[in-house]
Order: sequence, then structure tokens, then C-alpha cells
Amino acid sequence: MNLKSNFFEKKGGNIRIAHDEVNACKELALTLHSNLPAGLVYRPIVIVCIGTDRSTGDSLGPLVGTKLHDIKLDNIHVYGTLDDPIHAVNLEEKLAYIQNKHLTPFIIAIDACLGRLKSVGQITIGDGPVMPGAGVKKDLPPVGDMHITGIVNVSGFMEFFVLQNTRLSLVMKMATVVAQSIQELDRSIERKNFLASDARDSEPPFIQTQE
Repeated sequence: MNLKSNFFEKKGGNIRIAHDEVNACKELALTLHSNLPAGLVYRPIVIVCIGTDRSTGDSLGPLVGTKLHDIKLDNIHVYGTLDDPIHAVNLEEKLAYIQNKHLTPFIIAIDACLGRLKSVGQITIGDGPVMPGAGVKKDLPPVGDMHITGIVNVSGFMEFFVLQNTRLSLVMKMATVVAQSIQELDRSIERKNFLASDARDSEPPFIQTQE
């Protein structure tokens, strides 16, 4: 895919798109799919939605998780919802559970973050882990082989207070875009698996000839 598309802004290896751009969901899904490593057939894809419903700005992750839980994806596992959030207190316990339940999972972490004023409302996709709690000076383990972050408000001063006073309207809109892009990713994985299975079924049987 052309990373110089009008939709995207590349910053330090990450891909950014404004949540209100036309076709934002499809472009995000394409970016997610193109960044999945080859040979992922034998590794389950796990979405880890980080955050808490006790802070408006930090609720992006569990909002995405709840929307995905309601959709009931076929090829992607989801952890972290409004009812069962993954946050600073239980993060290590939840990660250990996921690693025990899934064999070598490919983890996509979702979390809210703070940034520059002109970047608020943008969604970032990047390789490597997210650093949960970094914006509010919490020392937590990195999460993810890939990450999706939503810039929900401005950083630089009283970050905890800023997260508490972030507009829910913006966070809800961003969560909807992220959830729909992951739903589209799930569909594309299903189509890919179907085509691969159909190709195998259509191969002629191997007949061993006698010498």
C-alpha cells in the first residue's frame, strides 16, 4: 500500500490517520493487514484493549473491546472490556493469562494516549509494543507485537487531570472507527483462510506411479 496516501501521515515509523477521514476504517484495516507478519497461520491474533472506564480519556481501549465483544469476531481474540477492563492493577496478571491460554499469540495492543493539539483525534498504528501508563508516569510492562493508539487529548501538563476531562464524544467516535477496522481485518483473515482452503481442496490428488 502507498504510505504517501492523502489519508496517512508517517511519524517515526508509525502510520497515522484522522478518525474522521473518509474511509478511515478501511484504510486502517488495510494497514493492519499489511503489517501482519508472514506465516501468521499458526499464531492466534489477540487484541489487548488497555484502559479503564473510570477515566473518560483512558476508556478508549475498553470501549473498543466492548464493541468487538458484541460483534463476536471469528478469527481474533479480544481481551479488555468495560465490564472486565485491563488496567494498571491487573495488567501483568492478564498478560500472563493470555500467554498461558494462547500459544505464541500475536498481540495487538490498543490504548489511549496524549499528544500535540493538532494530533488530537488521530489514530496511530505501529510495530512493536505500547507503553501503558507512560503518559501519567506509571511503570508498566510493554504490551504488544503491534499497537494501535488513539490521541484523545493534549499532553504536557497535569496529564491525569486531562484524561479525566477528555470529551467522551471524541473517544466514542475513535473507538467506533478502531472497532470497525478490526472487524474488517477479521473478515479479510476469514476470506484469506477460505481462499487458501479452497486452493488446497482444488489441487489434484497425488498419485504414486509404480516403477
